[in-house]
This record gives sequence, C-alpha cells and structure tokens, in this order.
Amino acid sequence: MSALLEATGITKAFAGQFALSNVSVSFAAGVGHAVAGENGAGKSTLMSVLAGILRADSGEVRLD
Repeated sequence: MSALLEATGITKAFAGQFALSNVSVSFAAGVGHAVAGENGAGKSTLMSVLAGILRADSGEVRLD
C-alpha cells in the first residue's frame, strides 16, 4: 500500500533548540494512525509542519 502522506528528513528548531531532528513518517490511506510520545517530544510541532502551519527548516512533505 502506498503512502497518502509522507514526510522525510523533517527538522525544525526554535531558538537553537531542536523540536524535530531528521524525522520521517508515512501515513497510508484507510488506516488509523496515532502519534505518541512524551511531553516535549515534538508531536505538536510535527502535526503543525504536516498541516502547513509551520515551515520545516529542512526536509520534504509529499501528499499523494
């Protein structure tokens, strides 16, 4: 099954502190997904990059 949404090498820093460092993830159509992690792990930042609210410092987001 091919990815509906794929992000590769996503990096985002705020004031010199990395919120995301070389993150890659893919989401397939018709499948439930969850993003889990500790507080401060970068979940909200990743979702904001995928939604286009924040621009990643580097990396690529592809939508099929």
